[in-house]
Amino acid sequence: MMNQVAILDILPDHVDGVRDFMIFGHFLEHFHRQVYGGVYDPGSRLSDENGFRRDVIEALRKIKTPVIRWPGGCFVSAYPWKKGVGNRLPYYDKAWRVEEPNTFGTDEFVGFCREVGAEPFICTNAGTGSPEDMSDWVEYCNLEIGEWAARRSANGHDKPFGVRYWSIGNENYGGWEMGAKTADEWARLVLESAKMMKRVDHTIELAIASIPDLDWNAKALREAGDLLDWISIHGYWSRASNEGVFEKGYDNLIARAFEPEKRIVTVKHILGSLGYLDKLRIAFDEWNLRGWCHPNFMSFGAADHALMDANDINSNYNMADAVFTACFLNSCLRHCDVVGMANFSPVVNTVGAIFTHAEGIVLRPAYHVFDLFANHTYEEILHSALASPSFEVESDDGTSTSVRHLDAIATRDSATGRVGITLVNLHGADAIACRIRGLDASKFIQATMRTVNGAAVDAYNDVDQPDAVSISERRLTVDDPGDFTIKCPAHSVTVLNLNAG
Repeated sequence: MMNQVAILDILPDHVDGVRDFMIFGHFLEHFHRQVYGGVYDPGSRLSDENGFRRDVIEALRKIKTPVIRWPGGCFVSAYPWKKGVGNRLPYYDKAWRVEEPNTFGTDEFVGFCREVGAEPFICTNAGTGSPEDMSDWVEYCNLEIGEWAARRSANGHDKPFGVRYWSIGNENYGGWEMGAKTADEWARLVLESAKMMKRVDHTIELAIASIPDLDWNAKALREAGDLLDWISIHGYWSRASNEGVFEKGYDNLIARAFEPEKRIVTVKHILGSLGYLDKLRIAFDEWNLRGWCHPNFMSFGAADHALMDANDINSNYNMADAVFTACFLNSCLRHCDVVGMANFSPVVNTVGAIFTHAEGIVLRPAYHVFDLFANHTYEEILHSALASPSFEVESDDGTSTSVRHLDAIATRDSATGRVGITLVNLHGADAIACRIRGLDASKFIQATMRTVNGAAVDAYNDVDQPDAVSISERRLTVDDPGDFTIKCPAHSVTVLNLNAG
């Protein structure tokens, strides 16, 4: 039924900011089937001469993937990158307690990014690694002279890779990470690492692993803030149980849709309090509604691949993932003044937006949301005011959370004047009408509505039903573009495009 109405007032003469397309980035880690059997599968008939899956590359090109972060993640905090170039030997990965084949390293990662058309973003080992290791990695990728540049050339790459984006560490604030640090230890390591890395190549953009905590950031930024460009934060909001079981309730999941925005705002205030609001930007460089399934992670038991396999099934990923993803991206757009990059975690498999199998790929619901945002929203963020009703969600512990029925944001193409309005209906059962006001009625002659939706909240795509959740498209006649109403189906993500005449 539809008895609820939201109102979106747009002020087209007031531009809040300009988005950075890097918010549509992705992340790749050496975990389960992300690399081997995921993006890299030399034995597959679907792979190219470099071993990269052509269907994955095509899918990532379609959503214009701008940047890919690699190699971790927890994996990187004991990653001996120098053993991953030139002659290779398998080694034991202490993060995930498996044998790492070591056939996919820096050369392969950069090559994969080049085929996708994405910028490589390398996260360095700040766990067991040293500032010298990190700066040598920059040398290997970006210099024409020096020992490591010569080794890159000997490995078949005469020209520097020119990797622009780098991060010092992953989650070194956490006890689960190898090489975890105190705030004082972290600040000193960041200073020495940033110093050496930028002495190798002063043009790189450098991030550091962080959390929304004033003390952690204050010490690092006071030591090395002038050498940094980004502050990296992570977020997962639904985790598998010890038995590897994901939450199933749509309402419980969607109640967390705006928690990423709270995290952004907290970090924004921290940057402001330390005097870095206009100097550093946020890279939300690991994020997903669902956390990874990694049983025995903090124990000494072996990796449980059966549980990992059981969670890498397509029925786990449904319209809750699509709606959450859209709200996350809307939050990044609303805070485009400070959020300059985000990396969906991960690129393929695990809890990713693309699932690979021997005969092809499945595009999970979140993938189609990236398709909408990357291809049908624009760079200018128009000032808007949304009045939306809310609904109550009861959690398992008996508490109640009020959730906004509709989320919305308006964007515009500065060159053509086209407008893209994103409308996210969070309610699992009820449609909602959105009245849109304020656009110049004389400028628009054509409207197109594209919607990601499924028959139910638990609709999902799979090998035998690849389009159960997909993008529907229809042209609209809008009698008065200055004041009109759009119907948003339950549990849906819509982008309405208005073309200027």
